[in-house]
Amino acid sequence: MNSIQVIELIQHTMEVLGMRLELKHSIDRFWLDGDLSVEAKRALPHVIISSSQKQKYLANRPKKNMTVFSHINRVIHGSSTPSKLLVLFSVSSGSLVAYSESQAETDRPNVELSRTESKKKRVVVLGTGWAGTSFLRDLDISKYDVQVVSPRNYFAFTPLLPSVTCGTVEARSIVEPIRNMIKKRSGEINFWEAECLKIDAANKRIFCKSNLDENLVGSNEFSLEYDYLVIAIGAEVNTFNTPGVLEHCHFLKEVEDAQRIRRAVIDCFEKAVLPGLSEEERQTNLHFVIVGGGPTGVEFAAELHDFVQEDLVKLYPSVRDLVKISVIQSGDHILNTFDERISSFAEQKFRRDGIEVLTGSRVINVSDKFINMKMKSSGEVFSVPHGMVLWSTGVGARPVVKDFMEKIGQGNRRVLATDEWLRVKGCEEVYALGDCATIDQRKIMVDMLNIFKAADKDNSGTLTMEEFEDVIDDILVRYPQVDLYLKRNHLPDIRSLLKDTMGREREEVNYEEFKSALSLVDSQTKSLPATAQVAAQQGAYLSRCFNLRDKCESNPEGPRRFTGVGRHQFRPFRYKHLGQFAPLGGEQAAAELPGDWVSMGHSTQWLWYSVYASKQVSWRTRVLVVFDWTRRFIFGRDSSRI
Repeated sequence: MNSIQVIELIQHTMEVLGMRLELKHSIDRFWLDGDLSVEAKRALPHVIISSSQKQKYLANRPKKNMTVFSHINRVIHGSSTPSKLLVLFSVSSGSLVAYSESQAETDRPNVELSRTESKKKRVVVLGTGWAGTSFLRDLDISKYDVQVVSPRNYFAFTPLLPSVTCGTVEARSIVEPIRNMIKKRSGEINFWEAECLKIDAANKRIFCKSNLDENLVGSNEFSLEYDYLVIAIGAEVNTFNTPGVLEHCHFLKEVEDAQRIRRAVIDCFEKAVLPGLSEEERQTNLHFVIVGGGPTGVEFAAELHDFVQEDLVKLYPSVRDLVKISVIQSGDHILNTFDERISSFAEQKFRRDGIEVLTGSRVINVSDKFINMKMKSSGEVFSVPHGMVLWSTGVGARPVVKDFMEKIGQGNRRVLATDEWLRVKGCEEVYALGDCATIDQRKIMVDMLNIFKAADKDNSGTLTMEEFEDVIDDILVRYPQVDLYLKRNHLPDIRSLLKDTMGREREEVNYEEFKSALSLVDSQTKSLPATAQVAAQQGAYLSRCFNLRDKCESNPEGPRRFTGVGRHQFRPFRYKHLGQFAPLGGEQAAAELPGDWVSMGHSTQWLWYSVYASKQVSWRTRVLVVFDWTRRFIFGRDSSRI
């Protein structure tokens, strides 16, 4: 008997009892577990029995209904169908209401919520950015009591923030309400819109304060206990204590920042066209300075140039020749984290577009009208007037993270230090991921003697190739810098490191030869970039560890412990670089792709469109972003000051 037949049987049974059925085909009133077929879900009615029918049922229930419902019970439990229907009757407002629920035969019996929750470990997640939402998306929340704390109740697709600054994409098109995301999970996640002010790791408690309207009744302050804490609150802009930056510069970390920049750009143009201004004052108002030649600064400069040339010069024709865009970079090249070919291509394109690139320059201070710089090569100090300054020079820890770092002995660091399993050093049950943390990769030279002893099973003082091969896999998993070193030097495998100076394979090596062969490996130990790609991968990795925690306690999957016994519970985090884009304006972009591939030009821009559309977190934002791009092609960007 299939699901539809069971539903029809229940309806027929009601009619046998003498009850008139009023059917409301509103499936959203039902809790469906996914075991019913699509046809069954469509056929499933909401059955409401009137008060008079209920009295008739109660008066005639002794034998007839017991026989009928016993028959239903035998049919349902005797059926081979994987879907079952549980009919619940309750008295509410003088009516008897029947609900349907799908439950698989293998499901555990229902347990009271309070009893179930008491057995779950509480996981508190701070932040709803890339790392936090990636962790929540993949976490098996049936195993944990999940609490989320964040001062913003949405997730923002931050790679498109430069597009928001110029109206290429609207702000609401790149945000997804966090409650929309968590309600799609088959369980309960509690979200609190508040900011974490203090972390008490000793007592496993966090202290929070909501930024909601103070006029609303009730306290805005509260605290939460946790069993596991996941810190994913991102970072703030690093000003390097440069005077005047906080007061006179714009930043580009949040959606609100992009909206402020958009208004500031329009204000600069509106002020420049007012009557009574001198030519010099108009030029000053229309000088846009970007401090920082990284991906964010370069993409904003490109977006701003397109906005000016494609839209604003048509609206403000009297000042079209007075607009100037400058990019200030302390290094020798912009986009210095990209391939040299991309960096060179970007500089040449900016030169053709009239965007000034000042490399080897360091900002000393910023005032409301001037930005003072120093040339690193000559030591010359000079001032440049500006209308607007965007500061995009790296990230630093937020105040709550700085306070936490002081308490756990990491006060001298720039960001939180974690081990390879994303656990904060000094706090066993606290994890940190994304921009607020960095992985302190263990050096292979520290464990060199232990590795040698573990491989030297016969304690002969030398390693044969067979003995070495026994620990190769564990070395490659535990120390990812080994694999990076091999790729950088174009070596086929780790055995190549043990060859002699003539390139011949050795039959065995002693400790000093073994140590010398691996001595340069740690030079490839580098910090991961503070990008959305890294944060998303870390969130997915950590959720997998949480999901497999019970299984891996008895059956560890990680590499062997060279400084102890047994194996690590999990494999350490390994970042997989999937490439990166740099939009350069004029429908051109540059891309660094896996496998040392580099792509530049118009075709790469269309690749950028497709990748960024596919990476949206919902179909709603995906449609909105594509619509915004289409609208811009047809109607141009909106210059309203809203």
